[in-house]
Amino acid sequence: MEDKHLQTERSAASAGIAIAVEHVSKVYKLYDRPMDRLKEALKLTRQQKYREAHALSDISFDVGQGECVGIIGTNGSGKSTILKIITGVLNPTSGNVAVNGRISALLELGAGFNMEYTGIENIYLNGTMNGFSNEEIDARMQDILDFADIGDYVRQPVKTYSSGMFVRLAFSVAINIDPEILIVDEALSVGDVFFQAKCYHKFEEFKKMGKTIMIVSHDLSSIAKYCDRVILLNQGVKLGEGSPKAMIDDYKRVLVGQYELPASKKEQNLLNDAQIQEAVQTRAAAQRRARERTDGSGQESKTLEYGTQEAVIEEIYLTDDRGTRTNSILKGLPFNIYMKVRFYQDLPAPIFAFSFKTAKGTEITGTNTMFEKAFLEPVQSGDTKEVCFTQKMSLQGGEYLLSFGVTGYEGDDFKVYHRLYDALDVTVVSDKNTVGYYDMDSAISVRSV
Repeated sequence: MEDKHLQTERSAASAGIAIAVEHVSKVYKLYDRPMDRLKEALKLTRQQKYREAHALSDISFDVGQGECVGIIGTNGSGKSTILKIITGVLNPTSGNVAVNGRISALLELGAGFNMEYTGIENIYLNGTMNGFSNEEIDARMQDILDFADIGDYVRQPVKTYSSGMFVRLAFSVAINIDPEILIVDEALSVGDVFFQAKCYHKFEEFKKMGKTIMIVSHDLSSIAKYCDRVILLNQGVKLGEGSPKAMIDDYKRVLVGQYELPASKKEQNLLNDAQIQEAVQTRAAAQRRARERTDGSGQESKTLEYGTQEAVIEEIYLTDDRGTRTNSILKGLPFNIYMKVRFYQDLPAPIFAFSFKTAKGTEITGTNTMFEKAFLEPVQSGDTKEVCFTQKMSLQGGEYLLSFGVTGYEGDDFKVYHRLYDALDVTVVSDKNTVGYYDMDSAISVRSV
């Protein structure tokens, strides 16, 4: 019978799939004492001396050729583990992975490098490991050195490098060995802003060339900007995959313990924190209130929302410089953002917030009453507060999404009472747009010298 891994690989290649991950699990054995590991290895005991830790549980997904896919999740969710399995650094406990194309990976700092070798020697080492001859490496050497731009340090042992110099060289090697699949795991976060910009520009070039890219990052703005699709992991379980905007919104819910429990019992066990259970029980009440609240047009709100419901945002709207309710604001003029909040519990110091996002989900700007030191008072059950944020519209002309939130701290614990993501569609009307999202409203003078 044909090997199952080979079958998976052939099937992926014929379907235009660059990476196929099928029901992959990774289980580690945790021993309380080194002696227990030795006894089991030598078969000196019949008792199980270890505990199982599930780094990944039944993960499946495909990455199409030419696709840019991001993986997000909290620390310990299995992001780096799945990348190491895809690149062959780790073997899965069960499941299959098929890779169709030459793969180049930039994992944690130090992976694939000999600390005693110089930068030049490590370039040859990595090139040889990827199947290149010395002549082929020589042909690429200048491009590698130019992109890394670390000067004479390239002739020094890499153990003397700073983390920034190290990642410059590692990334330069990774992109200059003609990969068909590029995998990057958080390593770019240690580089300076200029090098990060250079790397992301290279991502854009790779996408235009039809190369496949997988990125693990906590930089949600970059994930939203560069990725075609995003996979969300939490504690070794795939919670979902879809558009960057949808998965980033779900990720934010996971961060505050407000992600709705999946149907799978295995996933419920991973997410059965008492605060999450409480949030799930109150979700039905939130949905009832959502049906009662409208967006001002008489239509039912389609906003993504969650929270403990100890406070509820009952009304949201904007007014222009004349005080007229509107969703269209003229650039350069003052406007107001209103939210009316009813409280169902006594709370020590609620925080009221808003934020603007692009249609793709990139957060641009926002503030809250804690940042502004505008309201740091306790409230009582039954109170209703109307909050007004007044500012000048400096965003470029275009369409934006406005989100709202009521949160707070109870002791050291951060709690989300109510959040409304993408609650209002705001149009900024402008007759002059500059570069980027924000207009710095520059005053210009020119003189002869």
